[in-house]
Amino acid sequence: MTEIVPGITADPARAFGKPVIAGTRVPAATVLGLLAAGRPEAEILAEYDLTTEQIRAVFRYAAWLASQQSLRAS
Repeated sequence: MTEIVPGITADPARAFGKPVIAGTRVPAATVLGLLAAGRPEAEILAEYDLTTEQIRAVFRYAAWLASQQSLRAS
């Protein structure tokens, strides 16, 4: 298992190696997509039995991903 950022891990034996919230099988991308779509944080917390800190971990992961990308002008 690899910790990508604090609170987000990836393990080839779980969730097809996709990044998940540590200690769960909840994909970080799922939670981020719900937040981006405007779903209230309280609903996500209840539906997936998460904590506010776990939601923050998803934001840390998104920020880390954004920092890894660079665009080149063509």
